Amino acid sequence: MNSRRLVGRVLIAGHGNRAKVKGMSHQRIVIASIKGRVQGVYFRAWAQHQAELRGLEGWVRNRRDGSVEAVFAGPSEAVETMLKACHEGPRGSYVERVDARDAGVTELAERPGQGFAVLATV
Repeated sequence: MNSRRLVGRVLIAGHGNRAKVKGMSHQRIVIASIKGRVQGVYFRAWAQHQAELRGLEGWVRNRRDGSVEAVFAGPSEAVETMLKACHEGPRGSYVERVDARDAGVTELAERPGQGFAVLATV
């Protein structure tokens, strides 16, 4: 039990990016690039559903280079589990790599409104 609390502190301590957006305090905001066979397999719809299940805000979109890009914002633990889920992806996908870095409200603000959105391809 002590190790769980210690792990929790380590995870939270490593993510100092806090932002207040529309009355919600986010513990972490990340931008992720997902590469592999991730287009044409409903990756965006899957990511939106998975993010909403975890209570995350953000967005997801295809990129012309064949990758998927996403911003996930919410509690650190939920963001981490979402990133782990992205390594698996939906049925029919083949994820080669997920690169994620801390982001901020500027990246989060690319979505219209609140919640989690699927954006147009860039």
